[in-house]
Amino acid sequence: MSLAYLTGRRLKVFVKQPAFLFVTLIQPAIWLFLFGNLFRRVVDLPGFGGDSYLAYLVPGVVVMSAVSSSMWSGMGVLEEIDRGTMNRFLITPARRGAILDAVVIEQTLSVTIQSIIIVLLGVAAGARYPIGGVLLLVASSALLGVVFSTLSNTAGMLVRQRETIIGLNTLLLLPLTFLSSAFIAPGLMPGWMQAVARGNPVNWALETCRSALAGAVDWPRTLSYGGGLLVLAAALVYLSGRTFRAYQRSV
Repeated sequence: MSLAYLTGRRLKVFVKQPAFLFVTLIQPAIWLFLFGNLFRRVVDLPGFGGDSYLAYLVPGVVVMSAVSSSMWSGMGVLEEIDRGTMNRFLITPARRGAILDAVVIEQTLSVTIQSIIIVLLGVAAGARYPIGGVLLLVASSALLGVVFSTLSNTAGMLVRQRETIIGLNTLLLLPLTFLSSAFIAPGLMPGWMQAVARGNPVNWALETCRSALAGAVDWPRTLSYGGGLLVLAAALVYLSGRTFRAYQRSV
């Protein structure tokens, strides 16, 4: 049983529930247009930079949506475990790593589609970006989706309780978003927030694409933060795989 088959199986569920994608876009759309109008004068603050707060906000809403939606990935893993589907896969010739890889791929595709739609909403409202910046934004949000979907999957296999995944989402989403440059320029943050933001993967995703979205790519910064995000994603994929092997031994 190949990775392509397992991924196709996950995507069939995704395709059969298109309403879920749009439901998850309601909150980002509210954040985009509510905050975009409420704080549009923020750009007048000395040191903020830029002419449009909406254009600044769209990447923040994209990465916030990526974190929010991918953190529910562990729910799907728990459902597979509770229904016995996961254990049935374990007695098939399927490559063990492919079982979880399919979940991550499906989640990453979902995040990618959501990111593109949010950018299109921003463009419809008047924001303008170079295509290279948009591609970097979508790629960094997809990597962020890998980071948090594998974290959610790992938590699901370890604790096997839905309440823990809900609590983890609630605990991480807003602090990680507000302790980043999602809504405000780093130079206007208090010093301690700037320090926290430097170690925040949500901020890494934003810093990977900010300069490209502004039209002048800062390659050292882009490669530094993008590389850090890639390494973190790879590390969590590895951790998720180790956790899955531990789950196999327990059943």
